[in-house]
Amino acid sequence: MLGSADVRVRAADPADEAGVVECVNAAYEHYIAAIGKKPAPMLADYPLLIREGAVRVAVSGAEIVGVIVMWPEHDHLYIDNVAVLPAAQGFGIGTALLRVAEAVARDMDHAEIRLYTNEAMTANLDYYPRRGFVETHRSDDSGYRRVYYCKTLG
Repeated sequence: MLGSADVRVRAADPADEAGVVECVNAAYEHYIAAIGKKPAPMLADYPLLIREGAVRVAVSGAEIVGVIVMWPEHDHLYIDNVAVLPAAQGFGIGTALLRVAEAVARDMDHAEIRLYTNEAMTANLDYYPRRGFVETHRSDDSGYRRVYYCKTLG
């Protein structure tokens, strides 16, 4: 059985591009009908994000089972995307990726992590608060109904 102990998180490299895109598309494709268009993570420029060092991958064996996209802002770490293959969901991989983000934020002396999710991704509306994130606001942005979260690191 797959578990977070079976997964290694590392920086993505250009050879990971296809696996990153596959993971993101698999994780988000079932939201297309609810949103009415592709979720924003499905439209990202992953070759560029990988080159910029913004992508980390969770790997089980040789398979990419999870992806996190993040970068520093002036006063916080911003998480742009967390994706886990549907078959790998429920095994703690998303939580492990968020822990990596917390470690990165601390290493950069940031006391805060910010992210948003789409309002139609109702599972996320419970998921992030269970991991210490607090909803800060909601807004329409780029044609998406977004719910914004913040987590203060202790």
